[in-house]
Amino acid sequence: MSGFVGLLVGALVGTGAVFLVGRLRAHEARGRAELILMDARREAETIRRQAELQTKEEALRRREALDAEADASRRDLRDQEKRLEKRADLLDQKLELINRKEHDFEALQRQLAEQQEELRQRHAEVKQVLADQVETLQRICRLAPEEARDLLLKRVEEELRGEVGSLILKYQAVLRESCQNRAREVLTTAIQRYAAPHTAEVTVSTVDIPNDEMKGRIIGREGRNIRAFEKATGVDVIVDDTPGVVIVTGFDSVRREVAKVALERLIQDGRIHPTRIEEIVKETQEELEEHVHRLGQQAALEANVVGLHDKLLDYLGRLHFRTSYSQNVLRHSLEVAFLTGLLAEEIGLDGALGRRCGLLHDIGKAADHEMEGGHPAVGAELARRYGEPKEVIHAALGHHDDLRAETPYTILVAAADAISASRPGAWRETLEKYVRRLEELESLALGFPGVEQVYAIQAGREIRVIVDSQQLDDAESAKVCRDIARSIQRELTYPGEVKVTVLRETRTIEFAR
Repeated sequence: MSGFVGLLVGALVGTGAVFLVGRLRAHEARGRAELILMDARREAETIRRQAELQTKEEALRRREALDAEADASRRDLRDQEKRLEKRADLLDQKLELINRKEHDFEALQRQLAEQQEELRQRHAEVKQVLADQVETLQRICRLAPEEARDLLLKRVEEELRGEVGSLILKYQAVLRESCQNRAREVLTTAIQRYAAPHTAEVTVSTVDIPNDEMKGRIIGREGRNIRAFEKATGVDVIVDDTPGVVIVTGFDSVRREVAKVALERLIQDGRIHPTRIEEIVKETQEELEEHVHRLGQQAALEANVVGLHDKLLDYLGRLHFRTSYSQNVLRHSLEVAFLTGLLAEEIGLDGALGRRCGLLHDIGKAADHEMEGGHPAVGAELARRYGEPKEVIHAALGHHDDLRAETPYTILVAAADAISASRPGAWRETLEKYVRRLEELESLALGFPGVEQVYAIQAGREIRVIVDSQQLDDAESAKVCRDIARSIQRELTYPGEVKVTVLRETRTIEFAR
C-alpha cells in the first residue's frame, strides 16, 4: 500500500512535473512567439515607414521637377509676353509712322495738285500773254514771226537778267567761301615748298669773231665755205655789217646750237674749208647728241621720274635749247613737274605720276617742227608712241584747256603750267604785243552794255570795269562780270589768269547856295 502510494505520489509528482515543464515550455514558446511577433511588427513598421519615406521622397522629387518645369514654362511665357509686347510696340510705332507718312503723302499730293493746277493756270496765262504779245507785235509792227520771236526772247532775257544775276551772286558766295581757302592753301603750300629762281633766259644764236677779216674766211671764195656750212648744218648764216658778230638762224634749236658750236670751233681752229667744215659739224653733232641725252637723263633724275624711253630722254634734252617767251622750256618743264607733284600730294593723289605728267607736258615742243599739229597734239602722240600712261598723254594734250579734262592730273598740270609761266620774270613780251594785249582786254570789256570805263592794270593781269549804276543793279553787275571773264577766256590768249573787277557806285551831289 505504501508502495502504491509512493508510486501514485511519484506518478502525480512526475505528472505535475511534466505538466509544469510543459507549462513552462509553452510559456517560453509564447514568450518567444511574442518576441518574434514583436520583431516582425517592428520590421513591418520599419518597412512601412521606409516605404512611406521613399514614397514621400519620390513625390517630393516629382514635385520639384514639376515646379522646375513650371518655373521654366512661366519664364518662357514671360519672355514671350515681353517679346510680344515689344513687337506690339514696334507695330504700333510702324503703324503710327505709316499713318504719319500717309498723312504727309496726302498733304504732299494735295500740295502737288495745287501746284500743278497753279502751274497749269500760269502756263495758260503765259501762253495767252505770249500769244497776245505776238499778235500785238505782228499787228502793230507787221513783223515776221521769226523777228517777233527774237524780240520777245530779248525782252524775256532782259526781265530775267536780274534773277540770273542774283543766282550768280548766291552761288558765287557759297563756292567762294568753301573753295577759296582750300585752293589758296594748296597752291601756297606747293609754291612755298618749291621755290625756283625767278629768272628768264635770252637765247640769241650769235657767234663772236675776232675781226672782220674772219667774215671773209667764213664766206670763202665765191661763198663756198658759207654754202658748205649751211648745207651741213641746215641753218642760215647771216654775215652783215654788224661788227664782231655773225648771226646763226634756224627753226630747229638743236641744229642752231650745232651750227653755233661748230662755227665757234672753226673760228678757233682757223682752218675753214668745206672738208674741215664737214668734219667739225659731224663731230659737233655726235657730241651734242650725247650731251642732249645726258641733259634728258639729268632732268629725269632731278624730277625723280624713272622708266622713261630713251627717245623721250632725247626729246627732253632738246628742250634745253628751246625757249618760249624767253623761258627755257626744259627748266619750265622741271618746274611744272615739281609743282604738279606737290599739288598732287597735297590733295591725296600720286605725286610720282604728277611729276611725270608735268615733266612731259611740253615734250611736243621738241618735235613740233618734225610732226604736224601743235605741241600738245605732238606731245600726246609721242607719249602714246613710247608707252606712257593715259594720264601723261591727256596732260600733254589738254594742259592748255583745249578740251575737257578727263583726269585730275590734267587740271593740276594746267595750274602748275600757269604758275610757272606767270611768276615774275618767267615770260617776256615785246612792247607791241604787250600793248596790243592790253588794248584787246579793254576793248572787249567796253563792248558790254552798261560799261562806262575799263582800265587794264598789273601788266594785263587784272581789269577794272566801271559800270553805270543807273543802267545796272548789283545782280546785273555780277552777271556782267561773269560774262566778261568768260569772253576773255574764250576769245583771248594770255599767260596765267586775268582778274575781272566790276565797280558800281551811286553818287548823289547837291550844292548849298
